[in-house]
Amino acid sequence: MKNFEGFGLNPALGKSLAHMKYTTPTPIQAQAIPLALDGHDIMGTAQTGTGKTAAFAIPLLEKLLTDPRGSALVLTPTRELGKQIMDIMHQLLGPKSPIKTAFIIGGEPMGKQLNQLSARPRLIVGTPGRINDHLERGNIMLHDTHFLVLDETDRMLDMGFSVQLEKIFKFMPNKRQTLMFSATLPKNILKLSEKYLSNPKRVSVGETNVVAQNIKQDVIRIEQDKKYNELVSQLHERNGSVIVFIKTKYGADRMANNLRRDGFTSEALHGDLRQNKRDKVMQNFRKMNFRVLIATDIAARGLDVPHIEHVINYDLPQVAEDFIHRMGRTARAGAEGSAISFVSNQDGRKWHAIERLLNPKAANDKAANDEGVNFRPVRNKNRKPNRAGPGKPNNQANLGNKKRFYRGKKKAAF
Repeated sequence: MKNFEGFGLNPALGKSLAHMKYTTPTPIQAQAIPLALDGHDIMGTAQTGTGKTAAFAIPLLEKLLTDPRGSALVLTPTRELGKQIMDIMHQLLGPKSPIKTAFIIGGEPMGKQLNQLSARPRLIVGTPGRINDHLERGNIMLHDTHFLVLDETDRMLDMGFSVQLEKIFKFMPNKRQTLMFSATLPKNILKLSEKYLSNPKRVSVGETNVVAQNIKQDVIRIEQDKKYNELVSQLHERNGSVIVFIKTKYGADRMANNLRRDGFTSEALHGDLRQNKRDKVMQNFRKMNFRVLIATDIAARGLDVPHIEHVINYDLPQVAEDFIHRMGRTARAGAEGSAISFVSNQDGRKWHAIERLLNPKAANDKAANDEGVNFRPVRNKNRKPNRAGPGKPNNQANLGNKKRFYRGKKKAAF
């Protein structure tokens, strides 16, 4: 399909697509939308940044706009991803749409959500935990919900939502249309699809368990206590927005504080932040009000920030699949990006698990595993180490970093 007009969509939806400058469907949209419009269940896999949200949002809204009965539910693993999906839904619906919506996530007041639910919304986007809370309290009725979307399904299972998903399915009619999307395709996803999807059509763009080809990868073998100074060096060398992944919430806060002391504009994003604080951090990051986002894996899925140019794995992920999702934060929508991973002696098992995931047929072949990845030891630039340790200012790290500029920008972006 060369353009969205060929799908024969509702005029209101077509008008919104034109306003959003959606002209040519991406490969995942071209494959999934016609099948979904025909009523098929879908098991879809695609690398992040391929337009997956619109691939399920367009047929979902087409169904709601053309059929005055029934409702739709979209389940997502994180609040941030849910908000992005809800924003796209509202853009597609337009400002005067008769379709009422509800955004049901943890971390927000129940009273606010009850007000949304009392208006009998036909579209609900939410996280499994909070959706379950409302179901058990009798606040949500899903008996007429005939359209279900599971987005980032592998991540939902990784986060332990399998029990909540099972409960939600029990509240829904057996006869429904289900669209399941996942960036990776482990065995538990296949089992779930066999149980809850009816003769699903497979839709796939690119290979699963691979990093996008437009991401340049570097891997640095480094001792644990030298990571921070190397991070500072990498930030000095690189232009543009950076997301740094770290394993703990406390570590994220401490890292953001350390970088601010060393002259970098930085904020932390993790699960202990209140929802309004998380929203503010992401809003400021999208506006380029600061340069470096320090995040735990809560931000590894779904965050669509087009201007992220670099991903730095300060700590390797606990789950190998999250390596792919972290990489997907850069090189969005065909742009180029770079990624660097710090691998210490303690990371041997984690790195081997990542290698097995990326290249299972050659997991024991070192040359094959390293194909396309630049391994190098930490560099010695003869600069003094931060002997005060992380958290204490390193005056040398501040030199030349009063202002950082984006490529092509005339004004400082931070």
